[in-house]
Amino acid sequence: MDAPNRYGGWSSLGLTDVGKQQACAASFQLLGKGITEIYSSDLTRAKETAQIIAEELCLPVIYLPEFREVNNGYLAGMLKEEAARKYPGKYWSALDWAESWPGGESPQMFYHRIKTAWYEFKEKVHSKTVLLVSHGGVMNVILCLENNTPYTNKETQYKIRDAEIIGVDK
Repeated sequence: MDAPNRYGGWSSLGLTDVGKQQACAASFQLLGKGITEIYSSDLTRAKETAQIIAEELCLPVIYLPEFREVNNGYLAGMLKEEAARKYPGKYWSALDWAESWPGGESPQMFYHRIKTAWYEFKEKVHSKTVLLVSHGGVMNVILCLENNTPYTNKETQYKIRDAEIIGVDK
């Protein structure tokens, strides 16, 4: 099955062949950057990405479940057309701030989870050069926090490409 036709979120979907190529290309871009530690979401696609990079950089990976993508509950891994039939109108941008995905978390819960995790992480890795392998939604929240941009699920403030490397000064 083609991953773009499925919901990601907390799914156990792994990387596609294209995703593996993107992770490999990212690993080469990170050579010589002085990275001393690699952290990663514990969702399969992030773990696979982190492992590809870790092999190139000869570093272990520390898994942090708090940096998982939004918990989209019952829709995780589901074909998008099936989700549209079973849960009509349930789209991330259509959820109210406190409204949860069926069996998952709300935009408010997601934002506060990532905000708390990010500030704790920054304190932990202060003055180190580290890599955090995570997800587009997570990075969108982090970039909103770092740039003092209001976060909303109604529109994506920062468009994150697959395997994109984003530098954040701690």
